[in-house]
Amino acid sequence: MPHEAHAEPEPARLSRTAWVVLGFTLAYMGVALVASLRGGSGEFLMYLVIMAVLLAVVALVHLRVGLHDAVLWGLSLWGLAHMAGGLMPVPEGWPLGGESPVLYNLWLVPERLKYDQLVHAYGFGLVTWICWQGMQRACGDRGVTIRPTVGLLTLCVAAGSGFGAANEVVEFAATRLLSETNVGGYVNTGWDLVANLIGCLIAAALIYGLSRRSAVGRVAR
Repeated sequence: MPHEAHAEPEPARLSRTAWVVLGFTLAYMGVALVASLRGGSGEFLMYLVIMAVLLAVVALVHLRVGLHDAVLWGLSLWGLAHMAGGLMPVPEGWPLGGESPVLYNLWLVPERLKYDQLVHAYGFGLVTWICWQGMQRACGDRGVTIRPTVGLLTLCVAAGSGFGAANEVVEFAATRLLSETNVGGYVNTGWDLVANLIGCLIAAALIYGLSRRSAVGRVAR
């Protein structure tokens, strides 16, 4: 009995949007590289190398999972916010939560919310969304459709917070490898972790709420 021919899967490719996002990201990374070299910022040269590695990782994840276009743009803007935070000077007299007069140390709400903390919450909220999309894809490949339950979203929050903690390990490594950094001390690390968790929880709440709203809309129709 002859075997049925199976169609070969099409090779994964980056979408047009992904190429546009990649071009935008490489453009501002080039500007950041020039600024780092002129300013002698060894810390950000190291971060640029890490970001180049992360670009490759995101591309691989996107080819496997098919990340939403909004996630791709969100990740690119996160990188831009990070580059600006460490390289953009703040005018004299503006409230700062650190020694270096750069955007990362700027108090958006004096003694309550720093630019750095906002970037942390935003970024690792995105990571939580990516974890959810990855979980959906992994289950979908096995013929299982999942809904964003509290249990599954708790796993995504834990994963997002874990990646946030890994980021703090990288920052700690920077303090060991470089003579001068703008990482901050123990309290700064603690608030970064808190901001990461808040961002992850907000992302999980949005995923849950939008899913419930979508389900109610389908029932109403």
